[in-house]
Amino acid sequence: MDSEGPSTQFKNIDDYIATFPKNVQHKLTELRSAIKESAPEAEEAISYGMPTFKLNGNLVHFAAYKKHIGFYPTHSGILAFEEKLSIYKHSKGAVQFPIDKPIPLDIVREIVRFRVKENLTRGVRGTSKD
Repeated sequence: MDSEGPSTQFKNIDDYIATFPKNVQHKLTELRSAIKESAPEAEEAISYGMPTFKLNGNLVHFAAYKKHIGFYPTHSGILAFEEKLSIYKHSKGAVQFPIDKPIPLDIVREIVRFRVKENLTRGVRGTSKD
């Protein structure tokens, strides 16, 4: 159940989610809904082979793996919520939510709202091909 790499071309997020078992589909759908709720103006896309939300540039990405759901809110999103994310395995730009535990949707919503504000007030740093 590893996430498909960038070489896999999904037409949309629905296509991506449909490739996983029902229990994982449910988690991905919950995550997607929390993101949409917090960033209703964001556009859904597939970027780097992952579900992506864009608003004045990339906002957040997510992906499913064998043992976790990866959530990618950029370095600033991780840094701003590092204390709340401290119980999860995380790196500079990603956090891993274990597949067998509930996704902390309240934290996800906070991070997405933070990223929306950041993208709209600061603009996008650098240039992006997507």
